[in-house]
Amino acid sequence: MKIIVDAFGGDNAPLEIIKGCAAAVQGLDIDVMLTGPENRIRRAASENNISLERMEIVDTPSVITMEDSPGSVVKEKNDSSMAEGLRRLSAGEGDAFVSGGNSGALVVGASLIVKRIKGIKRVAFAPVLPNDKGSFMLIDCGANVSCTAEMLQQFGIMGSVYMEKVMGVNNPRVSLANIGTEDQKGGLLQHKAFRLLKQSSINFIGNIEARSIPLDAGDVVVTDGFTGNVILKMYEGVAIMLLGKMKSIFTKNAKNKFAAALVLNDIKNLKHDFDYNEYGGAPLMGCLKPVFKMHGSAKSKTVCNAIRLTKAYVEGNVTEEIVSSLAKYGEINEAKADETF
Repeated sequence: MKIIVDAFGGDNAPLEIIKGCAAAVQGLDIDVMLTGPENRIRRAASENNISLERMEIVDTPSVITMEDSPGSVVKEKNDSSMAEGLRRLSAGEGDAFVSGGNSGALVVGASLIVKRIKGIKRVAFAPVLPNDKGSFMLIDCGANVSCTAEMLQQFGIMGSVYMEKVMGVNNPRVSLANIGTEDQKGGLLQHKAFRLLKQSSINFIGNIEARSIPLDAGDVVVTDGFTGNVILKMYEGVAIMLLGKMKSIFTKNAKNKFAAALVLNDIKNLKHDFDYNEYGGAPLMGCLKPVFKMHGSAKSKTVCNAIRLTKAYVEGNVTEEIVSSLAKYGEINEAKADETF
C-alpha cells in the first residue's frame, strides 16, 4: 500500500511530517509518496538523520499556506504539494492522501480534483473523539457551514459505515445533534433531517443534546459543519481546561503529589484518552478516494497515527461500502420523497 503525504501540510512541516512518515513505514509496512519542494525535504531528513527508505519524493515548486484562499489549490497554486498529491491520488498512483494543511483548500481540492462519490452532495470532516465509554464520530465539523437535510442523512450513512468498517463498532448508533431529545425539536433543517435519517437503513436513535455527547449518546453524531465545529472546539477546550485543573491540584503540595503517585497510571490513561494525537486525523468523508486531514499542529506521533487510520480506511473498503449503503438509501429516498418533503 502506498500513502501520499503532503510534506508541507501543517505548522511543523516538513520535519515532523517526515519523522511521522518514517515511523509509519517501519511500523505499518507501507510505502509513502511525499509531495513538496524536494531539496527542503532531503535537507530536513539529512540534518536529522531520518531515513527516506520506501519514500518516493515528488518535487513541487510551491505549497499552500494557511493564509491562501481555498480556491488557490486549483488556481494560482495548482502546482503546490497539496494539489499535486491530490492529482496523484486521482490518477491512481497511491491508495490515499494525507495532509495537515489548509482545511478549506483541502475540501475544494478533494471535491474538484479527486471528486465526490456519485450521489454525495458534499464531503464532510469526520473526526473520531473520546467519550466516557470509548469514542464517537462527529460529522460534519467544518467542511460545510450550511447543510441540507439530505446532506445530513448522507453524513449519517457515511459515518455509520466508517465506524463499523474502521473502528469495529457493530451496528453503530447514529444520533442527530439538537436542542432537545424530542422528535419535533429544532428548526426546519433538523425536522427534515430527522425524518430522512429515520427512513434510512442505519441504526438511527434520534436527537441528542450537546451535554449528552460525551456520555456515549451515540457512535456517530450528525450535525451541520458550523455547529459541528463549535462542538469540536468546545470539546477540545474543556478537555484542556479540565486536565490543566487536575494537574494544578495534583502538584499543589506534597500531600497531593503523593496522592497523584498512587493513581499515576490512571492519570496517564486519562490523558491518553483525551490526546488528539492518538486519533491522528479526520477522514474527509464522501471523496471518491480516501483523503485524510491531520491537525494543523501535528507532530510526528500524530502523523503516524493519521497514516495508521488511513491504512485502516483503505483496508476496510470504506468507499465501496459507502457506495453500497447509498444504493439502499437511494431506493428509500425515492419511495419516500413525497412523504419527506
